[in-house]
Amino acid sequence: MSDDLDRCCCPQARAAAVFPRSPVAAIAADGTGEDDCDMAIIPEGVFRYGCDRREGPPGDGEGPSQLVSVPAFQIDRCSVTNARFQRFIDATGYITDAERLGWSFVFAGLLPDNFEDTAGVAGAPWWRQVFGADWRHPEGPHSSLKDRDWLPVVQVSHHDALAFCGWAGKRLPYEAEWEKAARGGVEGARFPWGEDEIPADGPHCNVWQGSFPDRNDCIDGFYGLAPADAFAPNGYGLHNMAGNAWEWCADWFMPRRFPPLADQAVTRPMPRGPIDGELRSMRGGSYLCHPSYCWRYRNAARSASAPDSATGHIGFRCVRDVAPEKSYAANAACTTATGQVSLPQRFKQGTGKKIAAGALCVVQSSNREVNRWFFSMRSVRALAWRHYSFLRWRLPRRPEPTAKH
Repeated sequence: MSDDLDRCCCPQARAAAVFPRSPVAAIAADGTGEDDCDMAIIPEGVFRYGCDRREGPPGDGEGPSQLVSVPAFQIDRCSVTNARFQRFIDATGYITDAERLGWSFVFAGLLPDNFEDTAGVAGAPWWRQVFGADWRHPEGPHSSLKDRDWLPVVQVSHHDALAFCGWAGKRLPYEAEWEKAARGGVEGARFPWGEDEIPADGPHCNVWQGSFPDRNDCIDGFYGLAPADAFAPNGYGLHNMAGNAWEWCADWFMPRRFPPLADQAVTRPMPRGPIDGELRSMRGGSYLCHPSYCWRYRNAARSASAPDSATGHIGFRCVRDVAPEKSYAANAACTTATGQVSLPQRFKQGTGKKIAAGALCVVQSSNREVNRWFFSMRSVRALAWRHYSFLRWRLPRRPEPTAKH
């Protein structure tokens, strides 16, 4: 992994900290939590995972790309918000890593002008050590969650994200699942909405515009975090898959070790990363990303951080496994008679924007993938029946019983 990743995206100084796990972690993992959030179904299918453009640092391992087959799954339409995380805390009493450690990293631009001097990260002085910073106080003791219910929860470690997932009966996405969902069914696009960073209709994500870290022109309308449902959703109905807050993934991080380019036409099972490691993968970028130093809010871009790390720009969203039959039914139902992809009214009111016209084609294409699975399975069943009939014909029949005299 590149040195730039350590300095810019996520400071790693907390990785050496050792402290006991929360005593209620086991209670949180019972899967009985009431996490009432909208989830989208991503149908089973093959997509091109990774990127061959070499736009990221070599150590990030964005390429070479590879065709992978991903089973159907459900994913949160929005990242986990403060309100959802609060319900988890109220139900379990869970204590986050940042709360037990007593401090966390905060972006200096969000601190008051008269804030006391604090330690910074070498090579990245915009990251400041702030005592009392945690998920309830994202910028330190002077901050709170007032009017922030619909913002993504931040200052949560990978451990904290896993605890929430266990309570909710969900899990974190693998990188391949996350990337397929982010692409929204559009093959090879640089961003969830297409190729152009800022399309003709304006910004589609919350990142840094201007000169980092001195000036943010806020062309997207936000200096720090944006609401979890800000901006138009992608073709799968997912919000903020680029920018705003990094999202933890299930994989341990390592540069992908795909075969040579000559084997890129081979479809492989979904990778799940190494069995262990030092850093956990993250995807999506944050409100601090800028092309001049951290262009990691592209679909294929990757980053990582220590599992106990928590900062003011890391959150997460959850996934859940589903059966292919449910994937087919749900995606068929989401296309209305008017030719539009229907979304919950909550999202229509929250964004005021409609999905791009291409979204309908995306869903229909995804349905064809599931249709192929359905008909292939039907063919297997028919073939099995033919073999069974053949065996019945070839095997000796049981002799007819003779009457006893």
